[in-house]
Amino acid sequence: MDLKQEFRKLKRYYQENDFEKIFEHEFGIYFLKMRSISRSNILRELANRLRINVSGIHGRDLFEFMFCKNIANEEIDDFIKQIYDRERKERIKNEDYLYSQLYKLKVFDWGGFYQNAVEQTIVNNYVKKIQDYEQICNSIENDINPRLRGYVLCSWYNHWTSILIEDMFKDHPHLLPAVGLIKKVDFFWNDFPFDLKVTYFPEGFMQLKRNELGLAPELTELKRFARQHNIPYGRNANTKDIFNELLTRISEDTSKEAKEFVKNFHKIREEIILDTIKNPEELIRWFYEEQGIRRFDAANRFFLVLIDLRNLEDSWKLKRNKKLLYGKINEFLDNNKDMDFEKLKINFNWQDRTYTTYATILFIIKE
Repeated sequence: MDLKQEFRKLKRYYQENDFEKIFEHEFGIYFLKMRSISRSNILRELANRLRINVSGIHGRDLFEFMFCKNIANEEIDDFIKQIYDRERKERIKNEDYLYSQLYKLKVFDWGGFYQNAVEQTIVNNYVKKIQDYEQICNSIENDINPRLRGYVLCSWYNHWTSILIEDMFKDHPHLLPAVGLIKKVDFFWNDFPFDLKVTYFPEGFMQLKRNELGLAPELTELKRFARQHNIPYGRNANTKDIFNELLTRISEDTSKEAKEFVKNFHKIREEIILDTIKNPEELIRWFYEEQGIRRFDAANRFFLVLIDLRNLEDSWKLKRNKKLLYGKINEFLDNNKDMDFEKLKINFNWQDRTYTTYATILFIIKE
């Protein structure tokens, strides 16, 4: 077999998001494991360990060169674990400090700033380089326009909480971590690759289920109640601020009508969420099909959905709840060590094309 030809074939499948063909290929998992350690410095370290001469190989050719050495699976696994353990020891020293910093964030508000030409500069120079809460606040005040404060703080919070949660998965004995920031693969679960996606119960899906029940959007219901009961609110604010103000005002209203409205409002939410948990495939498909062009991929995904059942708007806080997350993640992985991955196969449509992938979902709920 011409391994160069097979490498280029697998590389094309990877670029085209055709993961089903990768899994069917004899060298598919091998390719993904090598892809997960494809940074030049890591591959050169592996080559040195195996006494493979790569002195004349350029960085752009190193991945293909090492792939064609057809390295034993056990060698790759042992090497990956060694690299991960080395990097993990450094991160764990700082973990308690990092959690304490994350708990200083009191409000999760993007400030209306999502995608912009300066996004990459902000992420690279502030979000990923700073761990200290006070330092990042000072940087925002002195170096960045104040209106970007919310965007930077939310990005900072998401970046560091994501790393902490990924480590909870990668530390589990049944999982093999990917090392480095490699797209589409965060870990291998019994030699099956997954990309971890930490998210919340999506507003769009909630609205879809409300539509199916013949219900108006949540914001429309809140506005209607406020109008009927003469509850004032800032009509010139953005949609999210109007929603939060109305929900807070009505929740704090002591009238019998307000209490009944809020009770029913949360009851409908809870029923939709619990029904989705019982039948999660539709939500999984929705997550794939509602991707934007900029971030689209069809990789295998492990969706971790965090839900504060009493107040969905506070679900973001669960990303730093170490005790809750650690317990639920490890319980799930312990109970599913013999997962039949074929049962996770799913088809979805995106831009007039049907994709096949594998996905699972874990809901973590604070009641």
